[in-house]
Amino acid sequence: MLMTWTIYLSGEIHTDWRDQIEEGAKALDLPVCFSGPVTDHAASDDCGVVILGQEENKFWHDHKGAKLNAIRTRTLLEAADIVVVRFGEKYKQWNAAFDAGFAAALGKPMIVMHGKDHQHALKEVDAAALAVTETPQEVVQILRYVMEGKLA
Repeated sequence: MLMTWTIYLSGEIHTDWRDQIEEGAKALDLPVCFSGPVTDHAASDDCGVVILGQEENKFWHDHKGAKLNAIRTRTLLEAADIVVVRFGEKYKQWNAAFDAGFAAALGKPMIVMHGKDHQHALKEVDAAALAVTETPQEVVQILRYVMEGKLA
């Protein structure tokens, strides 16, 4: 296919899974461009108050930041051809779950990545996905197959 695929990488920000997928796609010369949320945790948390002014109440501090981040997230999710959502081992990752629901509501093809210990907790998310994986390498192989019709 002569198109460039846009892949939105959603989910946990504490490991290098995004880099692994991007490097794997590059090594295979796949026709992709990647997007995702702001992964600088401090910038993501504080963007609203840095740009729009301080808030004494933590709720409004977070509210401002969430709204600014939503501009990016909604725009890039809507533009994506495929959404990959990674649920990591630590933290609750409500944002990843929200992105998965939003992607499902938009009818976006979704690949979910998580360990076996999250299978039960994420059963509804997994049911909405077109593929459920455990590793970045599996995601890269899916992208290769979908884009080129080739197996490893």
